[in-house]
Amino acid sequence: MFRKWRWALPQGIVFVMAWPQVCHATTSVVVPRVNQASKLEDFEGMTPKGAAVQLQHVTSFIQNHPFDGKQPTERSEAYLGYDQTNLYIVLLCWDHEHGVRSSLTRREPPTTNHDNRPFDSDDYVEITLDTFQDQRHGFVFDVNPRGVQADALWTEGEGTDYSWDTLWYSRAQINSDGFVIWVAIPFRSLRFHPTATNRWGITVSRYIARRDELDYWPQVSTRIAGRLSQEAKLTDFKDISPGRNMQFIPYVESRTFRSLDTRDPAQPRFDSASFQGKAGLDAKFVFLDSLVLDATINPDFAQVESDEPQNTVNQRFAVFFPEKRPFFMENSNFFEAPLVAIAQLQTRLVFTRQIADPTFGVRLTGKRGPWNLGFLVADDRSPGLIVPNSDPSYGQRAHFAIGRVSHDLGEQSSIGAMFTDREFNGTFNRVGGLDGTFRLNQNWTAQYRGYMSSTLDSTGYSFGQHNEGVLVGTGRRFTFDLQYLDITPHFRTEAGFLQRADQRSLNEYGHFYWRPEGKYLIQHGPEENGTQLWGTHGTTLQQLISADYVFGFRRNIIFAPVYWYESDVLRPADFPASPGFSGLTSNKQMAQQGGGIVFRGSPWRAFNWSTRIFHNGVVVIVPAPGQLPYTGNETAVNQTIGIKPFGRLQIDNTYILELVTNGIVHHAVVNSNIFRSKWNYQFTREFSLRLIAQYNGLLANQSYSSLQTTKNMNFDVLFTYLLHPGTAIYVGYNSNLENVDPDLCFRLPGSTQCDPNGPGLLRTRDQLTNDGRQLFVKISYLFRR
Repeated sequence: MFRKWRWALPQGIVFVMAWPQVCHATTSVVVPRVNQASKLEDFEGMTPKGAAVQLQHVTSFIQNHPFDGKQPTERSEAYLGYDQTNLYIVLLCWDHEHGVRSSLTRREPPTTNHDNRPFDSDDYVEITLDTFQDQRHGFVFDVNPRGVQADALWTEGEGTDYSWDTLWYSRAQINSDGFVIWVAIPFRSLRFHPTATNRWGITVSRYIARRDELDYWPQVSTRIAGRLSQEAKLTDFKDISPGRNMQFIPYVESRTFRSLDTRDPAQPRFDSASFQGKAGLDAKFVFLDSLVLDATINPDFAQVESDEPQNTVNQRFAVFFPEKRPFFMENSNFFEAPLVAIAQLQTRLVFTRQIADPTFGVRLTGKRGPWNLGFLVADDRSPGLIVPNSDPSYGQRAHFAIGRVSHDLGEQSSIGAMFTDREFNGTFNRVGGLDGTFRLNQNWTAQYRGYMSSTLDSTGYSFGQHNEGVLVGTGRRFTFDLQYLDITPHFRTEAGFLQRADQRSLNEYGHFYWRPEGKYLIQHGPEENGTQLWGTHGTTLQQLISADYVFGFRRNIIFAPVYWYESDVLRPADFPASPGFSGLTSNKQMAQQGGGIVFRGSPWRAFNWSTRIFHNGVVVIVPAPGQLPYTGNETAVNQTIGIKPFGRLQIDNTYILELVTNGIVHHAVVNSNIFRSKWNYQFTREFSLRLIAQYNGLLANQSYSSLQTTKNMNFDVLFTYLLHPGTAIYVGYNSNLENVDPDLCFRLPGSTQCDPNGPGLLRTRDQLTNDGRQLFVKISYLFRR
């Protein structure tokens, strides 16, 4: 279900590029070396004074969105300079309407908006530095008018990765004319090859939230694909170096917990510990100015926020949940070929959530000339911990080795090779192959990825292949994406994420927007998506066509009605016979159609929303025991609402409904409801409180479904004092309630042991029992040399 309307969802006002050819002259700016560092106070009255008069002054900001190429509605200027240790950039941002939007939030708030902005509904400025001047990778620094920071890595064609953290400095001040932002970026926080006269690429942008306006210096046009291909050049950096850089972040933690242990389904029990101590270390070493060696010993991720909710009910194929752990997210773009497809979920050869519970990890990433390097080794305790103590695999660990090398070609093309290996208890899965990404012109990109896998498991040895070709064209009015996949039945990637093997498919997406750029309507146009999927033996297994018409209004408002048709073929191999189940004896075709709406916007600083409502036919793949899959009707709702009652408080609410009924008898099959409310209160820039409450309720009709009714309520509280990345204090509490019987199981007479012939874990209809809670305190500190 989610796949169908995920593809059909309008791209909306995501910054898309353009078809007409644009001549783009490179802007070069000489950056002066200053004798004295400027301060925020040097720009009082929006005029440089004192040490600030030494800085290079740049103007000529040009709109990128919504009116590409036009003059900005507000004046912006930047000042640049450097000394032995820092690059200084100061932004003066006028606002004649006194409409600056700004909130005091925690550093680098999670990006949940549809345009991947670092701050929901806030104004901000952004600096992107291409220190290798390869037009492929950049360091991103964002600051809002309250001085709150966010930093990221930019990969051309993929966008921003906000998992990257480094140490830098910012100050900000809102005044009667607008606001001023002062930034100092230490050279030791960057990677680059020092030369006698360094040349870097740069873009500077300002986002005006109330108008959904993005202004750039130099001009970054949506008529040309990419950002770094249009960057300005900073020249005349002399006698600078990232220098020696070693970082050590030790941590100590104490936790008290009680949790439900269901490793042996027939013998559920509670496990607990009081004041359990733990310690670990993260370390970083920079050498040869551009290579980074990261190591972690006994890492801990207790403070990492839980996953955003998704519907996982009645899903035939795996649902993708993104990585959130900082060690594995940082520099992750070095381990995978660029995922350039726009509307398809591409296979990931590296999906580090497969490394669930590591005790160590070592990562080497960096760039030497045209070569990009990424290597990772780690272990994983989870396979030996999720089984009962009596299992032969208990206590065993899996080991991962991942490597990728790529070579830049021309301005924005590359070829690469990669290898992954997962080994566990005498079994292995190894994947290797080649890829190439080729920039055809300023609007079109082509890619090929070819991999082979070899796997040894309890069933024996198997071999598989994965071939993919992608052609992507982007422009101001159009986007076109064509993907061809050829994946054999036995291709596996245990270090990655593969949604479906045994397929040959053509997947296509396109849109064309007219842009009247009027008083209310900014853009409108059709979007369409199609899939033709065959099994590797030539049988048509899926046909999908969807279409919508997008209306984009001012104040970030998008409305789109959606329609689609889908046909699926289920094979005997998909639902084989088993004891008590006859299985499918021949191919069975099922066709469904449906429609819905997408409606979202953020018209005011204090309020934003996203609404997705769909009603359609669906294949019920979780029938009652002994029954075959059948067609049903599905109603799906995904509603998010963000509220900022005042500048320090952010409230994000999510509701997800999945209602499936039997298409013949019209009785409910499953009714899934998820409510999630997250509150973040920022006392100061360093000190914050986060509260999350989430309810998951699944009501299953066991006359038509094999699922079981479950109800779960979870509360999560986290106090954070984050002085800067690496130095922090966390105090957290988590409590979980579920509809389980307090006795857990039927006991043997006169014994505390569960009856091995019983049903296992007992569930109640409505009563919720606390089956897990944890209190932890974690302290970490950054030592930097």
